[in-house]
Amino acid sequence: MAHSSQLLSPLSVFARPRHLALLAVLAAAALPSAADARIGGYDGVWNVTFATTRGNCSSGHSFPFTVTGNRVSSAGGGRVSGRVSRRGAVAVQVSVGASHASGGGRLVGMAGAGRWNGIISGDRCRGTWQATRT
Repeated sequence: MAHSSQLLSPLSVFARPRHLALLAVLAAAALPSAADARIGGYDGVWNVTFATTRGNCSSGHSFPFTVTGNRVSSAGGGRVSGRVSRRGAVAVQVSVGASHASGGGRLVGMAGAGRWNGIISGDRCRGTWQATRT
């Protein structure tokens, strides 16, 4: 009959430092990396609402943008081009007729916010934007 000091519980095997290190390496290899989780993490249609803080441009207009991978494009009218980094930093250029604007900000989860500036119908304006993923 074995002494109770010789019996090993499943937890006691992993309580040894060498086994803990091995367990940590195996667990890390089995989980997707943070970078893998962010790839395509912003994909979808985003409804972006613009507010003017300086200039004579109207506020409250909403437009749909599409994110695919790290690219931003138009989901409606106008030309939209831009990029989203793996960490959610976004830079976009928009043009509709003679009006054009650029903006930057950050997407986090299902929302985003930032600033924009440009020339809209001949007026130099700037403001903020907010986005929600639909």
